[in-house]
Amino acid sequence: MMLLSTVFFAVMHACVRVLSNDGIHPYEIAFFRCFFGLLMLAPWLAIRARGALRTRHLGMHVVRAALNVVAMFMFFTALGITPIAQVQALAFTAPLFTTVLAVFLLGETVRLRRWSAVAIGFVGALVIIRPGMQPMDLGSMLTVGSALVWAVCMIIIKRLSGSESALTITAYMTILMSLVSLAPAAMHWTWPDGSQWFWLAACGVLGTLGQWIMTQSFRLADATVVLPLDFAKLVWGAAIGWFAFGELIDVWTWIGAVIIFSGSTYIAYRERQIERAG
Repeated sequence: MMLLSTVFFAVMHACVRVLSNDGIHPYEIAFFRCFFGLLMLAPWLAIRARGALRTRHLGMHVVRAALNVVAMFMFFTALGITPIAQVQALAFTAPLFTTVLAVFLLGETVRLRRWSAVAIGFVGALVIIRPGMQPMDLGSMLTVGSALVWAVCMIIIKRLSGSESALTITAYMTILMSLVSLAPAAMHWTWPDGSQWFWLAACGVLGTLGQWIMTQSFRLADATVVLPLDFAKLVWGAAIGWFAFGELIDVWTWIGAVIIFSGSTYIAYRERQIERAG
């Protein structure tokens, strides 16, 4: 299931690139990603609406949705101007940022081995970007920025999960992200044509299915077992980028991706060990 989710995500990223190349603004793509995802979940949410929408932390849900939309805007913009595999590789830095932020915002204790994994992961990002050796490209900066904002979202989710159900968190995410993303999208609105509607719907369907299948994989097996398979996303992204868009990924991107992913995977492994020990 984790491998299948990586396929869905990689194809969704390619759909974003197709739409960007076709003149649809990334903000509008992000709105339709949320909107079609909401349509998919609407029957399920309607059945469980009474329980799903009961919350004591509406403000936190709104902040999380707004930040999630910002992260998506940055990520989709990067996909439109940067090789898909490079964006995917730098996106693996999100768990590194989450670990750092958890120390300051949640008061979590991070010991030497996890700090070392964080440092190694960020070295991988520097290998890909190579500041001083090549011009700093906007796509890479946007991807790293989106990873940082997404890490803040993960901290908020951790806080919410202490008192809110996964159903409530999912319900507010899908509803509020559609509402929050509409106004920025309207400022850059272009009515899609027939084929563009297909790609926009594909973004919503593939993204939502990918999230659901990935979540199920974590329910069926330990995170440290399935998480390494997430690296396949980079393989599919590189293959699609090459065949569909003529993108060639240099060896430094692969080396950096391996370093980042190794650091992120080790952090997940250590967190799981700590949970079991506790």
